[in-house]
Amino acid sequence: MKFFVDTADVKEIAELAQTGLLDGVTTNPSLIHKSGRNFLEVVKEIAGIVDGPVSAEVVATEFDEMMREADVVRALAPNIAVKLPLTMDGLKACKRLTDDGTLVNVTLCFSANQALLAAKAGASFISPFVGRHDDVGFDGMALIEDIRLIYDNYDFETEILVASVRHPIHVLESARIGADVMTAPPAVIKALFNHPLTEKGLAAFLADWEKTGQIIG
Repeated sequence: MKFFVDTADVKEIAELAQTGLLDGVTTNPSLIHKSGRNFLEVVKEIAGIVDGPVSAEVVATEFDEMMREADVVRALAPNIAVKLPLTMDGLKACKRLTDDGTLVNVTLCFSANQALLAAKAGASFISPFVGRHDDVGFDGMALIEDIRLIYDNYDFETEILVASVRHPIHVLESARIGADVMTAPPAVIKALFNHPLTEKGLAAFLADWEKTGQIIG
């Protein structure tokens, strides 16, 4: 499963990229606003840090304006994935862009039927929001299972990008189901490293090593 980080914080992205575990980045208007920076400037900088896809979202809601904004965004770098909303105009733009060889991430997916439509429109990625789905009383991971089943039934090439990931259990369940990608805030990705027995074991090893009085090198 690929790991994308969901942030527009360039410092956090660079730190995670140094681990070699980061496969891409997702952004959205809210994250750009939080960064306090110019949208095009920050997206271009991020695309220079990671080799994988960097999702940059258009804000238009009608097809013609979506296409205009998409042209601006995809000109920033070759690894830009244009992020479009799961609406009729959004999927119309998705079809046009993917036919032209552009990566497209269709976002704000909350049903398997929506995911089916996105795959038929040729989306590179579909982003079901599991955390927000959970928030309103639905099972976000059940949605991922349904999408995985449908995509496998028909050999769709669209990658399932699990979004709105809130905690490490979402990551684990996504991997169990067979999602292609998950995107999570930096704090969630860093939490994957943590286990109390790892910390306890390391402390014990270091204490015993200190008792030997040796050094390496």
